Amino acid sequence: MSQVVNQLSRRIPPWVIYVAGIGWLVWLFYLAATNQMGPEPINQLERAYGEVALKLIVVGLMITPLRQWTGVNLIKFRRAIGVTAFIFVLGHFLVWAILDVQSLGRIWTEVIKRPYITVGFVAFVMMIPLAITSNNPSIRMLGSYWRQLHKLTYPTAVFAAVHYIWLVKGFQVEPIIYALIIGGLLALRIAPRKNPQRAQMAG
Repeated sequence: MSQVVNQLSRRIPPWVIYVAGIGWLVWLFYLAATNQMGPEPINQLERAYGEVALKLIVVGLMITPLRQWTGVNLIKFRRAIGVTAFIFVLGHFLVWAILDVQSLGRIWTEVIKRPYITVGFVAFVMMIPLAITSNNPSIRMLGSYWRQLHKLTYPTAVFAAVHYIWLVKGFQVEPIIYALIIGGLLALRIAPRKNPQRAQMAG
Protein backbone atom coordinates (compact mmCIF):
# COMPACT_ATOMS: atom_id res chain seq x y z
CA MET A 1 0.00 0.00 0.00
CA SER A 2 2.78 2.43 0.89
CA GLN A 3 4.42 1.87 -2.50
CA VAL A 4 1.19 2.78 -4.29
CA VAL A 5 0.80 5.96 -2.24
CA ASN A 6 4.45 6.90 -2.81
CA GLN A 7 4.11 6.39 -6.57
CA LEU A 8 1.01 8.60 -6.67
CA SER A 9 2.68 11.30 -4.57
CA ARG A 10 5.61 11.50 -7.01
CA ARG A 11 3.17 12.59 -9.74
CA ILE A 12 1.70 15.45 -7.70
CA PRO A 13 3.82 18.64 -7.47
CA PRO A 14 3.91 20.47 -4.11
CA TRP A 15 2.53 23.67 -5.65
CA VAL A 16 -0.86 21.96 -5.83
CA ILE A 17 -1.05 22.39 -2.04
CA TYR A 18 -0.56 26.15 -2.35
CA VAL A 19 -3.15 26.49 -5.11
CA ALA A 20 -5.74 24.41 -3.25
CA GLY A 21 -5.05 26.21 0.03
CA ILE A 22 -5.26 29.74 -1.36
CA GLY A 23 -8.31 28.78 -3.38
CA TRP A 24 -10.05 27.53 -0.24
CA LEU A 25 -9.02 30.63 1.72
CA VAL A 26 -10.50 32.91 -0.96
CA TRP A 27 -13.66 30.80 -1.19
CA LEU A 28 -14.26 31.03 2.56
CA PHE A 29 -13.76 34.79 2.41
CA TYR A 30 -16.27 34.98 -0.44
CA LEU A 31 -18.83 33.02 1.60
CA ALA A 32 -18.40 35.40 4.51
CA ALA A 33 -18.50 38.51 2.32
CA THR A 34 -21.76 37.36 0.72
CA ASN A 35 -23.41 36.51 4.06
CA GLN A 36 -23.37 32.77 3.44
CA MET A 37 -21.70 31.85 6.73
CA GLY A 38 -24.53 32.50 9.15
CA PRO A 39 -25.55 35.53 11.22
CA GLU A 40 -21.97 36.30 12.38
CA PRO A 41 -19.87 35.95 9.22
CA ILE A 42 -16.73 37.59 10.67
CA ASN A 43 -16.61 35.24 13.64
CA GLN A 44 -17.38 32.26 11.41
CA LEU A 45 -14.65 33.22 8.94
CA GLU A 46 -12.16 33.78 11.74
CA ARG A 47 -12.94 30.36 13.20
CA ALA A 48 -12.94 28.64 9.80
CA TYR A 49 -9.46 29.96 8.98
CA GLY A 50 -8.20 28.85 12.39
CA GLU A 51 -9.65 25.36 12.06
CA VAL A 52 -8.14 24.85 8.60
CA ALA A 53 -4.77 26.02 9.93
CA LEU A 54 -4.95 23.58 12.84
CA LYS A 55 -5.86 20.71 10.52
CA LEU A 56 -2.89 21.52 8.30
CA ILE A 57 -0.60 21.65 11.34
CA VAL A 58 -1.82 18.19 12.32
CA VAL A 59 -1.28 16.88 8.78
CA GLY A 60 2.23 18.30 8.79
CA LEU A 61 3.01 16.54 12.07
CA MET A 62 1.74 13.26 10.61
CA ILE A 63 4.23 13.14 7.76
CA THR A 64 7.31 11.98 9.67
CA PRO A 65 5.50 9.29 11.74
CA LEU A 66 3.84 8.01 8.56
CA ARG A 67 7.21 7.55 6.91
CA GLN A 68 8.79 5.97 9.98
CA TRP A 69 5.96 3.59 10.84
CA THR A 70 4.36 2.76 7.49
CA GLY A 71 6.85 3.67 4.78
CA VAL A 72 4.52 6.27 3.24
CA ASN A 73 6.78 9.13 2.15
CA LEU A 74 5.05 12.51 1.80
CA ILE A 75 8.04 14.61 2.88
CA LYS A 76 7.98 16.58 -0.38
CA PHE A 77 4.66 18.13 0.68
CA ARG A 78 5.65 19.09 4.23
CA ARG A 79 7.00 22.53 3.38
CA ALA A 80 3.93 23.43 1.31
CA ILE A 81 1.61 22.19 4.05
CA GLY A 82 3.45 24.22 6.69
CA VAL A 83 3.48 27.43 4.67
CA THR A 84 -0.18 27.01 3.75
CA ALA A 85 -0.98 26.51 7.43
CA PHE A 86 0.77 29.81 8.16
CA ILE A 87 -1.23 31.55 5.42
CA PHE A 88 -4.44 30.45 7.14
CA VAL A 89 -3.10 31.47 10.55
CA LEU A 90 -2.23 34.88 9.10
CA GLY A 91 -5.73 35.10 7.65
CA HIS A 92 -7.17 34.08 11.03
CA PHE A 93 -5.18 36.84 12.75
CA LEU A 94 -5.99 39.52 10.18
CA VAL A 95 -9.72 38.80 10.26
CA TRP A 96 -9.62 39.06 14.04
CA ALA A 97 -7.45 42.19 14.12
CA ILE A 98 -8.93 44.16 11.21
CA LEU A 99 -12.55 43.04 10.94
CA ASP A 100 -13.29 42.03 14.54
CA VAL A 101 -11.19 44.14 16.92
CA GLN A 102 -10.68 47.08 14.48
CA SER A 103 -8.23 48.91 16.76
CA LEU A 104 -4.46 48.59 17.18
CA GLY A 105 -4.70 49.56 20.84
CA ARG A 106 -7.41 47.00 21.49
CA ILE A 107 -5.36 44.29 19.79
CA TRP A 108 -2.60 44.54 22.40
CA THR A 109 -5.13 44.92 25.19
CA GLU A 110 -6.88 41.72 24.11
CA VAL A 111 -3.58 39.85 23.70
CA ILE A 112 -2.51 40.78 27.24
CA LYS A 113 -5.92 40.49 28.89
CA ARG A 114 -7.26 37.22 27.50
CA PRO A 115 -5.13 34.09 28.03
CA TYR A 116 -6.58 32.19 25.06
CA ILE A 117 -5.65 35.09 22.77
CA THR A 118 -2.19 35.30 24.38
CA VAL A 119 -1.54 31.63 23.65
CA GLY A 120 -2.84 31.94 20.10
CA PHE A 121 -0.73 35.03 19.47
CA VAL A 122 2.39 33.28 20.73
CA ALA A 123 1.70 30.38 18.34
CA PHE A 124 1.28 32.88 15.49
CA VAL A 125 4.56 34.65 16.33
CA MET A 126 6.44 31.33 16.49
CA MET A 127 5.13 30.41 13.04
CA ILE A 128 6.56 33.57 11.44
CA PRO A 129 10.25 32.48 11.39
CA LEU A 130 9.15 29.00 10.31
CA ALA A 131 7.33 30.40 7.28
CA ILE A 132 10.11 32.87 6.42
CA THR A 133 12.79 30.16 6.45
CA SER A 134 10.78 27.50 4.59
CA ASN A 135 12.91 27.79 1.46
CA ASN A 136 16.15 26.36 0.11
CA PRO A 137 18.28 29.53 0.51
CA SER A 138 17.40 29.65 4.23
CA ILE A 139 18.30 26.00 4.64
CA ARG A 140 21.71 26.60 3.07
CA MET A 141 22.31 29.80 5.02
CA LEU A 142 21.28 28.46 8.44
CA GLY A 143 22.82 25.00 8.07
CA SER A 144 22.34 22.88 11.18
CA TYR A 145 20.56 25.75 12.92
CA TRP A 146 17.66 25.35 10.47
CA ARG A 147 16.57 22.07 12.05
CA GLN A 148 16.83 23.55 15.52
CA LEU A 149 14.72 26.54 14.48
CA HIS A 150 12.05 24.34 12.94
CA LYS A 151 11.60 22.44 16.17
CA LEU A 152 9.39 25.43 17.02
CA THR A 153 6.77 23.49 15.09
CA TYR A 154 6.14 21.32 18.15
CA PRO A 155 5.37 24.01 20.75
CA THR A 156 3.46 25.90 18.06
CA ALA A 157 1.16 22.90 17.58
CA VAL A 158 0.65 22.56 21.35
CA PHE A 159 -0.10 26.27 21.76
CA ALA A 160 -2.54 26.15 18.83
CA ALA A 161 -4.40 23.23 20.41
CA VAL A 162 -4.58 25.00 23.78
CA HIS A 163 -5.79 28.18 22.06
CA TYR A 164 -8.63 26.22 20.44
CA ILE A 165 -9.64 24.55 23.71
CA TRP A 166 -9.77 27.88 25.55
CA LEU A 167 -11.50 29.62 22.65
CA VAL A 168 -14.66 27.50 22.52
CA LYS A 169 -17.43 28.12 25.00
CA GLY A 170 -18.32 25.22 27.28
CA PHE A 171 -17.21 21.62 26.87
CA GLN A 172 -16.73 20.59 23.24
CA VAL A 173 -15.18 17.37 22.04
CA GLU A 174 -13.57 18.60 18.81
CA PRO A 175 -10.82 20.78 20.36
CA ILE A 176 -9.95 17.99 22.79
CA ILE A 177 -9.65 15.53 19.91
CA TYR A 178 -7.20 17.85 18.16
CA ALA A 179 -5.17 18.17 21.35
CA LEU A 180 -5.07 14.38 21.80
CA ILE A 181 -4.01 13.84 18.19
CA ILE A 182 -1.23 16.43 18.48
CA GLY A 183 -0.10 14.91 21.77
CA GLY A 184 -0.08 11.45 20.22
CA LEU A 185 1.89 12.58 17.17
CA LEU A 186 4.49 14.27 19.34
CA ALA A 187 4.71 11.15 21.52
CA LEU A 188 5.37 9.03 18.43
CA ARG A 189 8.53 11.03 17.82
CA ILE A 190 10.07 9.64 21.00
CA ALA A 191 8.58 6.13 20.64
CA PRO A 192 10.68 3.29 19.17
CA ARG A 193 10.56 3.38 15.42
CA LYS A 194 9.07 0.58 13.40
CA ASN A 195 11.58 -1.64 11.69
CA PRO A 196 12.10 -0.15 8.18
CA GLN A 197 12.16 -3.62 6.60
CA ARG A 198 8.82 -4.48 8.18
CA ALA A 199 7.42 -1.15 7.03
CA GLN A 200 8.55 -1.93 3.46
CA MET A 201 6.98 -5.42 3.63
CA ALA A 202 3.75 -3.86 4.83
CA GLY A 203 3.72 -1.69 1.71
